[in-house]
Amino acid sequence: MSIHEIAVRTIDGEETTLDEFSGKALLIVNVASKCGFTPQYTQLQELHETYGGRGLAVLGFPCNQFGGQEPGTSEEIKEFCSLTYDVSFRMFEKIDVNGDARHPLYGELTSRADADGKAGDVMWNFEKFLVAPDGAVVGRFRTQVSPTSEEVVSAIEQQLP
Repeated sequence: MSIHEIAVRTIDGEETTLDEFSGKALLIVNVASKCGFTPQYTQLQELHETYGGRGLAVLGFPCNQFGGQEPGTSEEIKEFCSLTYDVSFRMFEKIDVNGDARHPLYGELTSRADADGKAGDVMWNFEKFLVAPDGAVVGRFRTQVSPTSEEVVSAIEQQLP
């Protein structure tokens, strides 16, 4: 199955697929509101503003699997992101990224190795996956890698359509 065919729900509860992003580079991130890395929302928004018009879509997927750091409802998450970080990139419903209830999207994403050659489970909030316009997973950046680091920005720029 292509990444673009995977069913997801927007943060407003609407069923869709990632097909609407076909032909764009995607930066898919599991996010959380109460994490030490939550300020990465600012950098993700910066990427959205800088590269959105050039073919990048930043997609946030809230997840409560790491220390219970995303306990809110979709409405609470949406309000937090908007009021605290002025997030305007696409957000989706809370999902599991690991375990038996792992969302199919993350089943595909976690098969990609990071820079150290390690694939498998997401280790913490704000892990970033770069998807090429054709739907291939081409990059994986762990939590500690800043969204606006040279490593991530360079990889994004190479994937812009």
